[in-house]
This record gives sequence, C-alpha cells and structure tokens, in this order.
Amino acid sequence: MQTACRCNRCHAVGFTGVPVLHVRHEAAAYSPFLVAGSQGAQTHDTVAPQDGEVVIVKQHVNAFRETPLAQQLQQHGVTDVVIVGAMSHMCVDACVRAAADMGYAVTVLHDACATMHLDFDGTKVPAAHVQATMMAAFQFGYAAVRSTQESLQRQ
Repeated sequence: MQTACRCNRCHAVGFTGVPVLHVRHEAAAYSPFLVAGSQGAQTHDTVAPQDGEVVIVKQHVNAFRETPLAQQLQQHGVTDVVIVGAMSHMCVDACVRAAADMGYAVTVLHDACATMHLDFDGTKVPAAHVQATMMAAFQFGYAAVRSTQESLQRQ
C-alpha cells in the first residue's frame, strides 16, 4: 500500500502536464492471478487512471512486447521515462532494460516499486534483498534510481 501511495503522490503533485501511461498485465496462460477481469489484473484504486490517461494492456512481462507502448511514447514525443510499479524483479526489470535499450533516458523510483520474497534452489531471498539487487543493477547500467521525494524535488 505504501508503494501505491507514493505512486499516487508523484502522479498528483510532481508530473502535472506530463503524459502518464498505465500498463495493466493480463496473462491467464501462465498466471491465474492475472486473468482478465480478476482482482489480480485490476489497477489499485489509489493509482487508477485519470481522465485522458492511456491504459495499455499487456500479456507478457515486457510492457513493450506486442503492445502500443513504444508507439504511444513516440506519439507524445517522450525521450525520458519514469518507471514505477510491480514487480521489480519481473515487469519493472523487463521494462527498464527494454526502454534503456531503445534509447530512452530511464528513471526508476525505487520506493514506488514493489517486489516479493523469492526462493531459488532452497535459498530464501528476502524482498528487501531482491529490491536492493534490482535497483543496484538498474543503477549500474540502465537507469537513474531515485526516491519519489528526490524525483519530486527535481521537478
């Protein structure tokens, strides 16, 4: 919930006049949680699109794959993107790397992204470690990584 509130604060205060594009994931094939129309596929009320904001529906982890996202960004003349959302280790990761590879200047608001505990080969990885690892990787070669507060102060 804190992540959604931070996203909402950035949206309401800091990015007035900037195109806001929402991406919603619907992917029944590999995740029953994301079936179209299910609670898992719905946008949380605190970050719901406002009038005139574009909503892009994706079926893959990467928001650029088989969606009009790149076309929408070009149409609006966007050169810099600010990325927030979930999950940092999946959808955020794919979007950050794709946007950077396409030449966009990318900023990730680390406290407006969420992740979860992971388990690999018997090793449990706490969400805080997953988040720190992802943000460190983004910062190393793909994006500026800032807090929502820092980003708002730069506006």
